[in-house]
Amino acid sequence: MKVAVVRNRDNNGIVSRFGQPCPEVYGRRTVQRVIDALRVNGHTVRCFEGDMTLLANLEKFMHPDTSTGRPAGMVFNMSYGIQGECRYSPVPAMLEMAGVPYTGSGPLGHTLALDKVVTKVLIRDAGLPTPNFRVVTRPEQSVDALEFPLIVKPRHESTSYGLHLVRDPKELAAAVLNVVTQYQQEALVEEYVDGREICVALLGNDRIESLPLVELDFHGAQRLREIAIAVFRLCHCRDYARVDIRIDTAGNLFVLEINSMASLGPGGTYVLAAKKAGYSFTSLVSRILDVAHERYFGVGVSRALSCGLGGRASGGHR
Repeated sequence: MKVAVVRNRDNNGIVSRFGQPCPEVYGRRTVQRVIDALRVNGHTVRCFEGDMTLLANLEKFMHPDTSTGRPAGMVFNMSYGIQGECRYSPVPAMLEMAGVPYTGSGPLGHTLALDKVVTKVLIRDAGLPTPNFRVVTRPEQSVDALEFPLIVKPRHESTSYGLHLVRDPKELAAAVLNVVTQYQQEALVEEYVDGREICVALLGNDRIESLPLVELDFHGAQRLREIAIAVFRLCHCRDYARVDIRIDTAGNLFVLEINSMASLGPGGTYVLAAKKAGYSFTSLVSRILDVAHERYFGVGVSRALSCGLGGRASGGHR
């Protein structure tokens, strides 16, 4: 099958530079590892930039079936985006417009997951645990209802970009000022949970596989997995993601966030969890492609290819 790996590297294929630039980028070695893994599994692979040149390149590489108009391949999406608040979403949106199936979450899932405030509202409204929080736009704005120490971070950034641990109002004001000026967005202020942090790696859609937890000896692990899967579904994520959960000294669980573009870097917790579950990197990449293909076409890649269907298998897009 033809598979296009889409990532961002030079960030030049845009009309103009406007909005918050994306601080994330996949390393060349990780991208190449994914390409090599796909080729080992027998796929014809090309790598393209996730910018304005993408659709023309995809049209040349995987021209659709002339008789049916069905897709002739898939995209393995590794695009973190170039700029803007919802930077994970432009490439999936372009692909949906163009009728090209792809791995990972769609525009809605990425947008929800990258907005930490909306994610926390969804979690809270579903009755799931998350730290108390406020959204702050000015350094002098009061957060009297929250108890120090506090965590301050940008509303629309992933992982630990712009994160500050503050212990008094003076530090809080400085951290908020840093976020709103450097990242040009609102600051999310939440109560700090003193305890262990557990990363729950998820793989699949209808049947979601919860990969081994970072702390395998944690008591009550089933509840962790249930909460992580609930957050995955609440945020409309697809195929694979990582949920970060904190456990305080009393054993209470608090969902911090969900990463809809869980890193496939060799040192990342997602790949580590997959390795513990028995996946090699090659088989993990194959499985991600497989669950995405099954989501679109109702059948896995291997079965589709053995039947001569490729990306043209019947079935609906979910």
